[in-house]
Amino acid sequence: MLGLILTNLTRRLGRTVLTAFGVGVGVATIVALLSLSTGLTNTAAGLVHLGGSDLGVFQAGVADPTASLLPMSVVGRLERNSDVAAATPLLLVVSAVKADPSSIVFGTERHGFFQRRLVFVSGHPAAGAEVEVGDRLASQVHLHPGGSLTVSAHHFTVSGIYHSGVLFEDLGAVLPLGVAQRISGRQGETTTVAVELAPGIAPSAASRAIRSELPGTLVIADAGEAARAGANEALVHNATLVIIIIALIIGAVSVTNTMAMSVLEGQGELALLSAMGWSSGRVATLIVGEGLGVSLLGAALGLLLGVLGSQLLVDAMGVGAYVSPSITAWGLGRGLLVGVSIGVLGGIYPAWRITRMPLLRGLARA
Repeated sequence: MLGLILTNLTRRLGRTVLTAFGVGVGVATIVALLSLSTGLTNTAAGLVHLGGSDLGVFQAGVADPTASLLPMSVVGRLERNSDVAAATPLLLVVSAVKADPSSIVFGTERHGFFQRRLVFVSGHPAAGAEVEVGDRLASQVHLHPGGSLTVSAHHFTVSGIYHSGVLFEDLGAVLPLGVAQRISGRQGETTTVAVELAPGIAPSAASRAIRSELPGTLVIADAGEAARAGANEALVHNATLVIIIIALIIGAVSVTNTMAMSVLEGQGELALLSAMGWSSGRVATLIVGEGLGVSLLGAALGLLLGVLGSQLLVDAMGVGAYVSPSITAWGLGRGLLVGVSIGVLGGIYPAWRITRMPLLRGLARA
């Protein structure tokens, strides 16, 4: 039967390729969006654990954690909490780097653990109102120690180039907290407070205690919480679900149309197979098999295009500084599952139709 399926598909090669391409576009879109969603979750993990922190405290009710604003008084209250070993305020200044507007500038206290955990690959930590630059940003804009970086129309001398291992930290820069507050007009405010817990304290228990002590705050301890708190991840998740449904509907209709045309053109051949002793179930399996073959070809093409196109999607959305697409086996598996589902759904109606066709009517077309 497999040989017959391949023969029928290659005999109508143009129609097979066009149908497979349509299925492939849908699968590619799904794979690319899933890789973006996974990348957002990975980015959220970096946002939660800035500077290697155990959890982050943000303003509740904001559309995205990066839009959070907290009074500096929160830092002192956290430091007095017995569950907290250290609390470091961080002010995130976005769209402020003239050389790369997608980069983030982190305002932080020089004695905080965020600063202490930066590994300098060249130059030295800042002394005074100097700027420290992540190695990935430095590579992109060709910066070296002693050079100059413009942040919000202010020029700062680069003291050193650091590496932290967190994507948007390494694509950003670090300024003293007071300087960052002044140039952004956020005196006395911070975006988040990175918290390092005391030994033996569980993040979940500490989160509940901090939320109780600081009403109006959002305490995030893991990437899943951070992703759910942001509108972007929810938007991508919903968009992916919609795309999956649309791909299933359009793909199934396309495959159904292709298989219906195949059945119409091959009624005589199918009737001869029935006359030779093929059961209705076996004939139906042949039709569904052809639909599945087209969809698998399209799914394979879609997986390839999805892997290649995921980075293009991130670049087109202008979020390369925050998100690195992440292709996972589960993401590819879901794309393949959609392709298989399209083939099965698309072959059901033509298969049902051919099993209801009178044998003599089919033989008349042979």
